[in-house]
Amino acid sequence: MTIPRLQPKLQRDSLIEGGFAGLREHRLVKAPLAFGPTANIDGSWSGLGNFVYLADARFMPLGDTRMHNHHEVDVISIMVEGNISHEGSMGHGTDLQVNDVQVQRAGSEGFSHNEVNPDNEWNRMIQIWVLPEELGQSACYKTLQPELGKSTRVYGGLDDDTFASHTQVNVALLEENQSIEHDGKFIAYLTRGSGIANCEKILDGDMITGESLKFTASEDVQLIIIRHKH
Repeated sequence: MTIPRLQPKLQRDSLIEGGFAGLREHRLVKAPLAFGPTANIDGSWSGLGNFVYLADARFMPLGDTRMHNHHEVDVISIMVEGNISHEGSMGHGTDLQVNDVQVQRAGSEGFSHNEVNPDNEWNRMIQIWVLPEELGQSACYKTLQPELGKSTRVYGGLDDDTFASHTQVNVALLEENQSIEHDGKFIAYLTRGSGIANCEKILDGDMITGESLKFTASEDVQLIIIRHKH
């Protein structure tokens, strides 16, 4: 079986680091649909399906995002390093630790939130935005814990437990020499460790895309995979 080659990858540190309030971040995905026609002149990617945004954020010691609002967007937050204390109109008081995933659906009601680093050291969190396929839904909040040794669906599909959507987000937590495969066009982002994707070595901070994925971990990894299933 021939393994499709990857398209040229995007390396996080090739982008300018920005930020606001108490965090610094690289914005790797900014869809023109959400951010305007010049969104990708900085080298960022335009997303896939209803997946319109991905930021790799580092919170300063005791830093926070400050309280702010969202409407008609699904916000998926994935912890890479450290901890987060969540404040807001949904799930107030929830604590997130390494590998935990938080999913917030704004719907027409909207929600307000502030994500806080409670520690005296930097932490790291990935935030993804997906536009809902149906407007006017109720606001909703969930937390999930991906399983070690496999690829876990944390958003999308037809399962209400993961917020129904044709855009799907998986988090793979793999140990050395473990492998996964995903069929169909994808965007994936490696947030911990290193591995071999479609015969090419990728490292922490590499974003890749292609028509199908075969990935083998070279060490313990956290890999985020986004697909759009018609």
